[in-house]
Amino acid sequence: MQQTDLVERASRGDQDAFTRLATANADRCYALAYRILRDPQRAEDAAQQALLGAWRDLPTLKEPEHFDAWLRRLVVHACYAEARRDRRWTAHVRLISIEARLDPDTAVSVAVRDELERGFRRLSTEQRAIVVLHHYLGYPLTEIAANLGIPVGTARSRLHYAIRQLRAAIEADARPMTSKERTA
Repeated sequence: MQQTDLVERASRGDQDAFTRLATANADRCYALAYRILRDPQRAEDAAQQALLGAWRDLPTLKEPEHFDAWLRRLVVHACYAEARRDRRWTAHVRLISIEARLDPDTAVSVAVRDELERGFRRLSTEQRAIVVLHHYLGYPLTEIAANLGIPVGTARSRLHYAIRQLRAAIEADARPMTSKERTA
C-alpha cells in the first residue's frame, strides 16, 4: 500500500494505517530531531510529540502527497518547543595544548568533529534546524522556508547568521587563551 493511501485512511481515523505510517517514519523523525537538538532523550521526546501531533492534526492535511514535508515541519516545531521547554546550563570545557606535537595526529578528524559539535551547540534551535535541513539533508532554502512556514528571506538570513556564528565559535575555540583568561 502506498503512503498516500495510508495517509488518507489514517486521516479518516484508521489507527492501523497511522501505525504503519508512524513505524515507517519514526526513525527519520528521530534522526532529524537528534541532529537539531543533539540530545537523544530530547530528540525522542520531540519525535514522539511530532507523531502525536500528526495523529491529532492529520485530518487537517489537505494534500496527502505532502505528508513527508508536513511531518518534517511538525518535527522541527517539536524541536523548537523541546528546546524552549528544557533550556539547560551546559559546561563548555576547552583543552589547552601544553606543547605542540611533532608527530602527525591521527585523531584530527575526531578533533575537527568535536570542534564542529561544540560550535553547533552554540547555535539557536532555529539556526540548527536550518543548517541541518540545508547542509545535512540537502533541501534548498525555498523548500525549507515552505516547510517551516517562514519567508525565504528569513530562512536565508538564519542560515547566514548560523554559519557566521558557527565560524566565530570555532575560531574562538582555536585562539590560545591569554593569562587573564586562565586565571579567571
